[in-house]
Amino acid sequence: MPKEVTRYIKKEVERELWARAAGRCQFAGCNRLLYKSPVTQENVNISEKAHIYAFSERGPRGWGQFSFNRKLLNDVSNLMLMCHDCHKTIDQDKGGKKYSAELLIGWKNEHEKRVAIVTGVNPEKKSHVILYGANIGEQKSSLQPEEAKAALFPLKYPAEEKTINLSMKWEGKDDEKGYWDTESKNLRDAFQRKLIPLIETADPYHLSVFAIAPMPLLTLLGSLLNDKVPVDVYQRRREPHPTWQWADTPKNFDFLIKPPNTFLHPPALLLSLSDSIAHDRVTSVTGKDISIWEVTIEKPGNDFLTSREQLSIYRRTVRSLLVDIGKAHGKATPLSIFPAMPVACAVELGRVRMPKADSKWIVYDQNNLKKKFIKALEIT
Repeated sequence: MPKEVTRYIKKEVERELWARAAGRCQFAGCNRLLYKSPVTQENVNISEKAHIYAFSERGPRGWGQFSFNRKLLNDVSNLMLMCHDCHKTIDQDKGGKKYSAELLIGWKNEHEKRVAIVTGVNPEKKSHVILYGANIGEQKSSLQPEEAKAALFPLKYPAEEKTINLSMKWEGKDDEKGYWDTESKNLRDAFQRKLIPLIETADPYHLSVFAIAPMPLLTLLGSLLNDKVPVDVYQRRREPHPTWQWADTPKNFDFLIKPPNTFLHPPALLLSLSDSIAHDRVTSVTGKDISIWEVTIEKPGNDFLTSREQLSIYRRTVRSLLVDIGKAHGKATPLSIFPAMPVACAVELGRVRMPKADSKWIVYDQNNLKKKFIKALEIT
């Protein structure tokens, strides 16, 4: 028996503590495995059972709420599993000002909640959270991982605590020379490095995509994803409050297809969804000898896309339209694309592309500095 029985932690309490912590240090940001040496990888118990409210009345953080029932000081609710370094760190704060009991309780609850979510999920409900952002003019892309992960519930859960970020950190703007080549190359490289291994091992076999970037890059991302793996693409809505979570489908919603008057000229596809695109804005870039196809809605606007069902209807509509364009103009004729649409629609446009069936795409982007569409990139 221990020399000081009053400090003795019951074996069943210790087992529960280990289970709740999943064998990792519960100090926020440490997460060290406590059942093996970090150097030799040999099995060894390097854990310590740290009291949140101190066992000693004058210890760090004092007795707190256990002043009138000290028997519960050794309860699992007052213990955290920690490595020696982190245990030493919190206890050298004698006054408990920096590492307060409230802070430690929050860390403990957050750690145990994360363990419960990750280990308790059916593999079919797990999804890797993919973030992709790129600067849009003067605006910098801002993606918050916790907001994205929360949007998965209740259909899916994050496969891992960390998200997979395909973004590149730099100050490049979409009106600068070399922007499109640099961003395109980075996206392709990041996709090959970070996503291809997951897709090939099917672990797990699902991705959830959250992206804020110029339309051409989002379309490129979608073309890389294609139908290699099941993907859910999310749209950030601004009303009634900013969120990535889907809402209900508006009644009597549908997309409108406007074919050209003649099929004699090379095709251009206008996606007039978040805003209307005047035809003269297109012909000023391509010339007048062009056959314009258009996908639009009754009232184009930024916030029309609210539900998964709308996005599903969009995919079917665009895939069918691409087939019609191929029949009318031939699969060897390049298709010029002029987008004004939500980010999720841009990604899904690329995903419905069939590399062996569709022609080369030339994707344009509205350049606010030049006040016109410019050629951004090609998808071949």
